[in-house]
Amino acid sequence: MGMIKLITELIDKQYGKPQGLLGTYIGEKMVKQHKPETLWTIELLNIVQGESVLELGCGAGYAMKLILDQTLVEQVVGVDLSPTIIRSAAIRNKNGLNAKKATLVQANVNRLPFQDENFDKVLSIHSIYFWENLSETFSEIYRVLKPGGYFVITLCDAKDDEIWEGIKSMIEDRLIPIAKENGFLNVALLKGPKSRQFHTIAVLGHKHL
Repeated sequence: MGMIKLITELIDKQYGKPQGLLGTYIGEKMVKQHKPETLWTIELLNIVQGESVLELGCGAGYAMKLILDQTLVEQVVGVDLSPTIIRSAAIRNKNGLNAKKATLVQANVNRLPFQDENFDKVLSIHSIYFWENLSETFSEIYRVLKPGGYFVITLCDAKDDEIWEGIKSMIEDRLIPIAKENGFLNVALLKGPKSRQFHTIAVLGHKHL
């Protein structure tokens, strides 16, 4: 049991900050696992021609590639803490990087290295579980969004008939109130598609014009 527990803990850590060969494998595994909610999130963004999009916790760059392939976006920037996973994202988005339409940055989500009012949309898919400080991160999201821009944060809150009370509480008691405290308007919770029996939801909020 000791070895099984050790392996389980190692894999769990890889989801937060993938490293090495195992981290590369985990990154590609997440690409396959999260396709339904990734496509849904991109639909929610409603990207129009000429917009600039920021993804927090970009992982192996699957959402970035879909955005570049499916929309008329001007620029997609992906931020992740893991240099391993950024390498995977760079391989997946080679054409976008070469065309100067994609950029990858290693950084912490609560200290974004971008100018104020730089992006039209901000998205994050299954990354919020690992954010160290929600208030600081939402303050940064608000700062880098242009007036009228908005964020979409996608996550799971249940599996089959099991409601995850910890996640539910985090959303109701912290995520939504913190988004409002940081100035976001029309903060809403939407139900999304099921993904491998997991219940997908998204929280959205707009910055004032």
